[in-house]
Amino acid sequence: MFAPDELTDDGFLGGRLRVLQPRRGYRAATDPVFLAAAVPARPGQSVLELGCGAGVASLCLAARVPGLRLAGLEVQPAYAELARVNAARNGVSLEVVEGDLAAMPPVLRRSFDHVIANPPYYPAGGGTGATDPGRERAMREDTPLGLWIEAAVRRLAPRGILSLIFGADRLPDALSALDARMGSIAVLPLQAREGRSAKRVILQSRKGGRAPFRLLPPFLLHEGACHEGDGESFTPAAAHILRNGGDFPFRLI
Repeated sequence: MFAPDELTDDGFLGGRLRVLQPRRGYRAATDPVFLAAAVPARPGQSVLELGCGAGVASLCLAARVPGLRLAGLEVQPAYAELARVNAARNGVSLEVVEGDLAAMPPVLRRSFDHVIANPPYYPAGGGTGATDPGRERAMREDTPLGLWIEAAVRRLAPRGILSLIFGADRLPDALSALDARMGSIAVLPLQAREGRSAKRVILQSRKGGRAPFRLLPPFLLHEGACHEGDGESFTPAAAHILRNGGDFPFRLI
């Protein structure tokens, strides 16, 4: 477990959430906030987050939508305990289960209206690994992306919605892993600045959906062609999500 001096106390959603995170290790940034903003959950629905880490995505979703029944699965015990602590200190009911999604714990073998995840960005092998083992486990693929998607699909109720955020270079792998059980696929590219390729995407799909595939226009995160001076440069739409807990100005599916 993390010692108190190994943690920072960080604000999300303009300070509405206070989240403990390791100084060294995996630290949530904007991805879980954008993921939560894309989930079309309604009060009373159930949500499972695969690989919940310190719980940021689930907590951001709870701040946006009251009355959800939230569960999270996390393979690293220290992060699972941190998610429990963060849920308690923010007054959110979050069931956190330690375990591996490749061998789903029996307590989570039930149906959910939504499954969400921010899978590891980097494929196994190659590149320079993180010096912190917790960050390396969170950022580098150990379980293949296809197994993440299979585990999510199995847990979805009929008409349930899968929401993922991941690197744009993994989009072909994700699309190939979505079989005939899933449809109504929508992909939203997240573009850092005008004129740049999107590095991240949000993908949503409905179990049993039949609508045609949709590639949405890129969502612009920052103003200007490059970073200039101090401070942030988020577009008003991005800042509304990150600071105010707002939604995207459109629904993906």
